[in-house]
Amino acid sequence: MDEPAPFDNDTPAGIVTDDTPVLPPDAPVERPRVLVVDDDERNLLAISTVLEDVGDIVTANSGEEALRHLLRGEFAVILLDVFMPGMDGYETAQIIRSRDQTKRIPIVFLSAVNKEAEHLIKGYAMGAVDYVFKPVEAVVLRSKIAVFVDLFAKTKEIERKARQEQALLDATLRANAERLHAVQELRRAEQRQAAIIQSLPIVLYLEPLKCDPRCPTFVSGDLEAMTGYPFEQVVANPTLWAERLHEQDRERVLVALATRNATGRLSVEYRWQCADGSYKYFHDQAVLLHDAKGAPLEFAGTLTDVTERRSLESQLVQAQKMDSIGKLTGGIAHDFNNLLAAVLGGLGLLERRAQLEEGHQKILAMTMRAADQGTELVRRLLAFARQQQLQPAAIEVPALVEAMNDLLAHTLGGLVHLEWRIADDCWPVFADQPQLELALMNLIINARDAMPDGGTIAISSENRSAPADEVSGRAAGDYVVISVTDKGCGITAANLDKVMEPFFTTKDVGKGTGLGLSMVYGFAKQSNGAFRIDSAPGRGTTAELWLPRAEHAAEGAARAKPVRRRARPGRALSVFLVDDHDDVRAATRAMLEELGHKVAEAANGTDALAALTDNSRQWDLLVTDFAMPRVSGVELVRGARRLHPELPALIVTGYAERDAVRMEEDQVSVLFKPFTLEELSESIEATLARGGGGKRRRTAARA
Repeated sequence: MDEPAPFDNDTPAGIVTDDTPVLPPDAPVERPRVLVVDDDERNLLAISTVLEDVGDIVTANSGEEALRHLLRGEFAVILLDVFMPGMDGYETAQIIRSRDQTKRIPIVFLSAVNKEAEHLIKGYAMGAVDYVFKPVEAVVLRSKIAVFVDLFAKTKEIERKARQEQALLDATLRANAERLHAVQELRRAEQRQAAIIQSLPIVLYLEPLKCDPRCPTFVSGDLEAMTGYPFEQVVANPTLWAERLHEQDRERVLVALATRNATGRLSVEYRWQCADGSYKYFHDQAVLLHDAKGAPLEFAGTLTDVTERRSLESQLVQAQKMDSIGKLTGGIAHDFNNLLAAVLGGLGLLERRAQLEEGHQKILAMTMRAADQGTELVRRLLAFARQQQLQPAAIEVPALVEAMNDLLAHTLGGLVHLEWRIADDCWPVFADQPQLELALMNLIINARDAMPDGGTIAISSENRSAPADEVSGRAAGDYVVISVTDKGCGITAANLDKVMEPFFTTKDVGKGTGLGLSMVYGFAKQSNGAFRIDSAPGRGTTAELWLPRAEHAAEGAARAKPVRRRARPGRALSVFLVDDHDDVRAATRAMLEELGHKVAEAANGTDALAALTDNSRQWDLLVTDFAMPRVSGVELVRGARRLHPELPALIVTGYAERDAVRMEEDQVSVLFKPFTLEELSESIEATLARGGGGKRRRTAARA
């Protein structure tokens, strides 16, 4: 006997597995199937003919084949012959009833014998629901089987409708979930938008057409944070907006507001006084909204706090102005240096050559002192213009305390006390020490003058690593911030932007030149640092000097004080002098001749180059001005070196030009105007020593 096909008894009834097909709710309805199992082909044909109108008939010749059909699909009813070779009907029914997927299928036994009660009871015990005896009565068979087929069809219809209802319910639940998710996302977006608007310095508003002067009906944003007034207070007091306008802006703003109905738009900036008394810059913009028919409806606008932007713009304009003033000041200082060079040169020659009476000598000394004061004034102008000659080195800030105390001991008076707060771990700074001391002295004296009744001036240091600042021009890096703080009268906002301009001063006439802070500003910028002032009337002033950190610690070597020597005539040199300024050229020539040199001169670089091509002349030294039209002093020296490679050269300049300084690397000395006879003599000696240890050189052409 063949073994029956294995049945799966592990899958519980009603549970859909991965292998069980799930019909969609709108799947087409199939005819119920009837499984007829009989080992006699004639019986199968007869029964199939009788039942073909009831459902789709599937036949099987044995119990094994019937079980295989049951594995491939479901049936409305099973007609099962009791006596079959191999696996009989009882055994087949028992296996069918043992499987969860098939145990509920009605089984109708076919039997030609055994109508006894004992056999019937056994059939029912094996799972049969009815018996049909052979020979089969067609009407009876069709009626019995139709009942089970109709029951199966109605069950499937109920299941189909249940699936449809479940699918509809699932779709509804999904739609509700998606709608809920969309609502939640919308609320989150609204909350994010509200949070963003709340954090921005901007207010959105709606305002009706006819509103005098302002009466917004809706405000979105943190109006109270911007102005200090809650929206309710603004609505309760319609005149508040106009009353708090800056008096210099009020008329202009009210005119713009009056014309917005005609133009349909508003865009105006103004200052508005907040609840704390301070003024902020607001940019007020609005456009006219229309209804569906095109009729004017209301104004929608934004009120933006642009105070910070205006402050940055003001700082940028101030920086550009200071840069322009610096360039202008540098040019003026250069012209002054030319004049002073001629004046001091001539006065020095008069002092050496003329035999003056005592009264005349006093007049000459007074004139020379005035010229020296002019030299100091020009030096301060050059400091502001960032064109002074600096010699930066590593400086230990704590070491400045003793030196500054000595300098200021007799200057501050007994009412002012200096309090030094220099940290022990203060980084060394990279700057010119004499200029740093002068800058600190200027700041301390200004602090003293701000406290006529006396007080304490605090000088502190702080190590800071700061990012780049485009407004001040400060690069990113490590800085030492030296602060000078007083509790004096302070500086008004109107004057704060002007205090670093040359010759601007708030002191009484005769008590200040207005160059102290401008010199500090120029020194800081030229040292690749920055200078800033924080002040307010009645609160005092803090001046911060930002200086770059030195890469190496200071060596601590003391600066040698210059020794003034009286110029003595040396050996006579053949000097070629070039300067486009007639008076300066005449004064320089007289000084050279006083030193015993023979001088030939040219008024510009072009004539000088032409003269240098004459190989019949011999020169020991070229002395040239730096700033000349068409051919500068640097270009002249380079052209002369092409003609006479070993010719020593001395460049004379009224300000520290970078190109001139770089020429020092090419065995060229630089002398800054105005200069004395002694300084000219020392520079000539240094130039000759640089060019060959003082050995006399001639520039005759080689054969």
